[in-house]
Amino acid sequence: MGRPSLRSFTSMVCIAFLVWSSSSFESCIARSGRRHWRRHDGDNGLSASLSKKKPKSHGSSSHHHHNGGPSKKAPPSAPAKAPNSPPAPLKDSLTFNVLDFGATGDGKCDDTKAFQAAWAAACKVERSVMLVPEKYQFLVGPISFSGPYCQKGITFQVDGTIVAPMNSNAWGKGLLQWLEFSKLVEITIQGKGTIDGSGSVWWQDNPYVEPDNLAPQIIPLDNSTLLQKHPPPLQTELSSKMPSTKPTAVRFYGSLNATVTGITIQNSPQCHLKFDNCIGVMVHHIRVSSPGDSPNTDGVHLQNSRDVLIHSSTLGCGDDCISIQTGCTNVYIHDVNCGPGHGISIGSLGRYNTRACVSNITVKNVNMHNTMTGVRIKTWQGGSGSVSGIMFSDIQLTEVQFPIVIDQFYCDKSTCKNQSSAVSVSGINYQRIKGTYTVKPVHFACSDNLPCIDISLTSIELKPLQEKYHLYDPFCWATYGELNTPTTPPIECLQIGKPTSNRPQTDHDTC
Repeated sequence: MGRPSLRSFTSMVCIAFLVWSSSSFESCIARSGRRHWRRHDGDNGLSASLSKKKPKSHGSSSHHHHNGGPSKKAPPSAPAKAPNSPPAPLKDSLTFNVLDFGATGDGKCDDTKAFQAAWAAACKVERSVMLVPEKYQFLVGPISFSGPYCQKGITFQVDGTIVAPMNSNAWGKGLLQWLEFSKLVEITIQGKGTIDGSGSVWWQDNPYVEPDNLAPQIIPLDNSTLLQKHPPPLQTELSSKMPSTKPTAVRFYGSLNATVTGITIQNSPQCHLKFDNCIGVMVHHIRVSSPGDSPNTDGVHLQNSRDVLIHSSTLGCGDDCISIQTGCTNVYIHDVNCGPGHGISIGSLGRYNTRACVSNITVKNVNMHNTMTGVRIKTWQGGSGSVSGIMFSDIQLTEVQFPIVIDQFYCDKSTCKNQSSAVSVSGINYQRIKGTYTVKPVHFACSDNLPCIDISLTSIELKPLQEKYHLYDPFCWATYGELNTPTTPPIECLQIGKPTSNRPQTDHDTC
């Protein structure tokens, strides 16, 4: 056999070089992590399952996931990306990790633009996942994750921590919300992470909790003051100039089939989680946490929303654990722990002589501990509309000041003008409400002009616990209904039947 020619030798060297270059390029891609795709064990069939249903909570901070089958390798001649430019998501990608879009996750650098970029990419892909990975803390300013041109079924996966800025410059003259999800279809927020509203810097500008017209009845046995002071404001440039308008931490607006599950929302400047003009809301297995004296920090706030399910959650805050406002119907709440806070409230309704409509509300299997009120309906004088078809059942109370309340004279300031018109209240059922109270077991204060009717009480067992406050007997004014069983204590003030002089309901009352 003859020796190989020089040309043959050169060809062999070139082929060997190309093979080596190809393998080296693939190894570089595999090591680059954030900037390029990589295949994970167990990826086969992932996209098929995602296309059928929304992704469940992810336990890892992996990056882009792709459809089943072997991934195509990038050719050696593919141009390298600029090191500081966010990657363009691959065609079949479903997961958009905020780290891939420039987020640092150190809790100090502003990651708002990275979140905006990740959302813009996820918005274009049906059933996509915007991932906020665990073990990182992301400082994010006010931002709107909005449609209506986004694809349906987006999951906002929160496994890390999102924290609000404490610098007043980030809030301008004041905003109504921090994280807004607007005009979306089948949007889900889920995960094991935390959304922290940094509320303490806002609360310091409000040293006292706003008054409630039940407050004068809370008289400590030692006659000490009830006004709760917040810690003195920190004299820093960051905290002394916050806007007077406080934002809600997470707000959904005009969305269809919105779900929130798994996450913790804490220390919101105002409401923690709000749904406005939404249809098909599901909230479950979440935790809300803020101090009991943090002002106006409702846990879950519903307004103009219907077909709502809230269950299996723990809510502790400085105001209503759940607040149900005008325009809400078909709301079912069960298996919720509430406290501290102001219990579960319908209202306040009818302020500024407005029409308010709330109907078909069920609250069941709820535990309340150390709350101001238990289950409450509160309306302003001068309003119109109606509250009807309400069921409160199987409520367990521990050291609740006012377990059962209907108040058609609600007022959150020192004095309010007397007015004859009112939001009508009828068809309210209380069943199996038991536990201990510390001030007054039942408070029914209804309008002379439009009394509360069809108030039904069954198996009410409330025992006094005189440790801190003066105690009162049950109170009823212009309240009509029936006692289906004996109650503890006896609620003798309830007037049986219906008022003889009750005027017929008019368009003023109906909804």
